[in-house]
Amino acid sequence: MKLYNTLTRQKEEIRPLDGKTFKLYTCGLTVYSQPHIGNWVGYIYWDVLVRTLQAGQFAVERTQNITDVGHLTSDDDSGEDKLEKGAKREGITAWEVADKYIKIAAKESDMLGLLKPTHLVRATDYIQQQIDFVKDLEAKGFTYVIKGDGMYFDTSKLDDYGKLAKLDVDGLKAGARVPIDGKKNITDFALWKFSHEGKKRDMEWESAFGDDSGLGFPGWHLECSVIARETLGDQIDIHTGGIDHIPVHHTNEIAQTESVTGKQFSQAWVHNNHLKVDGQKMAKSLGNIYTLQDILDKGYDLDAFKLLILSKHYTTEGNFTWDIMESAQNLLNRWRTSLDLRWQEDLATESSVGSESFEEELMDALHDDLNTPQAITVIDKEIRKIENLNICGGCIDKLASEVHRFIGIDLYAGKSDITSEQKKLIAQRQKARDDKDWSKSDELRDELKQQGISLKDAEIGPIWSRV
Repeated sequence: MKLYNTLTRQKEEIRPLDGKTFKLYTCGLTVYSQPHIGNWVGYIYWDVLVRTLQAGQFAVERTQNITDVGHLTSDDDSGEDKLEKGAKREGITAWEVADKYIKIAAKESDMLGLLKPTHLVRATDYIQQQIDFVKDLEAKGFTYVIKGDGMYFDTSKLDDYGKLAKLDVDGLKAGARVPIDGKKNITDFALWKFSHEGKKRDMEWESAFGDDSGLGFPGWHLECSVIARETLGDQIDIHTGGIDHIPVHHTNEIAQTESVTGKQFSQAWVHNNHLKVDGQKMAKSLGNIYTLQDILDKGYDLDAFKLLILSKHYTTEGNFTWDIMESAQNLLNRWRTSLDLRWQEDLATESSVGSESFEEELMDALHDDLNTPQAITVIDKEIRKIENLNICGGCIDKLASEVHRFIGIDLYAGKSDITSEQKKLIAQRQKARDDKDWSKSDELRDELKQQGISLKDAEIGPIWSRV
């Protein structure tokens, strides 16, 4: 499979290091507030990535972390921990905030039909491993302590720091990223933050680094390095995340992991672009932050939202508008309506949908840097064959199965054949039409419509679909 590797800035063939199992790490949600639609974009793409790798006969061992501590409100190692901020906002503890939004995130992931990671790990479940990791870095000479603040990673110890983001470290202006007093270099970052004296935190642990000891909590970057190593090993095949993680979070993951292991952390770094709303960045002040529930409340299907996302390549900036959402819903409705023909094989003119060539075309599109827009085109081409009465029940079943297997969209969505009584009503209506009894014909059409059955009159006979 070919993927765009941010590390090399080119599309590359990616194969598992052990030849059989892809080890994949995904940066998870920071569980301090309600997820919005932009938060789910990457997970929709990475779900298709996992499905594609599995369809290619590879095993996938995937880890996704849950950030329930240590993610400060700024990338510069200053500001408030987002979980502590959430606790103040909601009047509960940081632990309760984390538990609340972990449950919400799990529910919404299920609503989207996303595959579950092999390992779904809370940062707070790996605190001792994170402390040990920092001590390992300390023993290797990569750290220093800022009194009263925390343990920091000394980026000047590395010749290739910033290689993922192609950072011009020498060219950065002093204080441009990290204005913490006492830092040796502006790119240095916190591994462990010390609790402020006299201020009790909900989440803090005993530790001892350098000359400082006492209570503290891990830096945000530390958890991903440690959780990836503990669950997947020293080296992984693919690391995924948003493009906003490139210059700081992922850059620092590489620095600390490779300093401990002495090995390349990940073969490939794959990043998804952002989703805007009405062409603008999502912001509370603009009132354009939407949730999955907002989509459902307006009567749209979450599979249609997935189609909206997948209609853009993962490296391309997306845009959400309600008009685009309506178009995605119309496409999904058309696809699903076509599958009602699965039970009307007597209307068939041909029977070649869902062929091996379809599966190959779909696989080729997704193997080419996860080209989901092309995959949608391939599916739509096959759907149009069905609409042109290229019908074979088993072939349509296979088509629906392949669509779900590759992109996680359920075309049947509980569909089934209509009842024998409804088929009798359709036959009776057709007889009324043949007899030019238009009143009876209209009466039977209305009766069927009340039962959720719509009719289209064609030369070959009536075609039914579910409303």
